[in-house]
Amino acid sequence: MNVRDAVEADGGRLAALADVPTDVMADVVHDRTVRVADTDGDIDGFVGFEADEKTVHVTHLFGTETACELLLDEPVRFAEKETMPVEILLPEPESDTVSVAERAGFEETEPGPWFDGHRTRRLRLENPTTETE
Repeated sequence: MNVRDAVEADGGRLAALADVPTDVMADVVHDRTVRVADTDGDIDGFVGFEADEKTVHVTHLFGTETACELLLDEPVRFAEKETMPVEILLPEPESDTVSVAERAGFEETEPGPWFDGHRTRRLRLENPTTETE
């Protein structure tokens, strides 16, 4: 599985993974850092993230469990370089994605906000560290 920057042409597949309109994903690709995991040209998942002055925010994480595990490393590495925590909001009941985040060291904090009539879960990684060889 390869990880690469998302391009506008990926918008249709990303929209299908996130179950949102294609034009919404085109905006995400332009406004955030978006990385995709693909196998032989087929997109298996994607992560979108942005940073403010205090925190790296994972705004999108969709795809297979394996792809999500690989992709979550992208914002964590960025946060480590910037010495910032990472936060992710996940809609209920995204148990598979929550499991991926927890295996990466994220811990659930206070409940997240309601979004589109659904509760979200807030997970945070305070001190991201990646292994160096």
